[in-house]
Amino acid sequence: MLEEERVGHFGTLDPLATGLLLVAVGRATRLFPYFSRKDKTYRGRIRLGYATDTYDAQGRALAEESHSLPDEERLRAALAALTGVFFQTPPPFSAKKIGGKPSYALARRQKAIPLQPEQVTVHFFSLDSYDPPCFDFRAACSAGTYVRSLAHDLGTALGCGAHLQSLCRLSSGEFSLEQALSLEEIERLAKREETLRFLRPMESLLPDFPKLILSESGCRLIKNGRRISAQDLEPSPSWPSPTLQTFRLFGPDGLLKGLARPEADGQSLHPFLVLY
Repeated sequence: MLEEERVGHFGTLDPLATGLLLVAVGRATRLFPYFSRKDKTYRGRIRLGYATDTYDAQGRALAEESHSLPDEERLRAALAALTGVFFQTPPPFSAKKIGGKPSYALARRQKAIPLQPEQVTVHFFSLDSYDPPCFDFRAACSAGTYVRSLAHDLGTALGCGAHLQSLCRLSSGEFSLEQALSLEEIERLAKREETLRFLRPMESLLPDFPKLILSESGCRLIKNGRRISAQDLEPSPSWPSPTLQTFRLFGPDGLLKGLARPEADGQSLHPFLVLY
């Protein structure tokens, strides 16, 4: 749609899932580490009664359906038990890389998958409504948390089995579904050359990182990956504090040129990411 070679997403959505997907275009793809680690929020539906091999509704049932389902009080207690910081094992059918290959490729060939538990944080996992055998929920969790695994582990804890029936991502970091556009809307705006209606300039991103303005000489230095000092910046009240971790570097033209960190000497900055 944009005639752009470099396009990438900032956080995988399962094939079953809908909702918000952050997409970077061009040089912004290099900012992936700063957006893929953001917390996510979801709403969805879980079906109690049996688990599946994919942990969702697209998979094969692993047992006969159980009709011994929990009451609402027990369900709420089980959801609350799956909050906080803990280690979670990813689903066998996932994009998690094993030896350079996604685990779903091994799972489809019925290969043994040595998945290691990883630490995740679930801020809340709450019940919206319960109509057995299904219930609607909302969850907020750290990047890397698999909601499918939450559903599977919940079913194991309740003794009846469970799997994820539907999922919608509501937010990723500071971005919400309400701000998003469909592919059809994006295509229509792109054809009218109204790209600023859906593309956010890089200069508006990462506002938590302090802004420094480079001189022309400073721009030339970071273009070659060389460190910069106070004389390479436009006059500012004071030299940046070395306790701050990351700075955004802007050129005199107002465009984002890169990111930098203080060197150990406290007198210079190292441009570790250059966006030329």
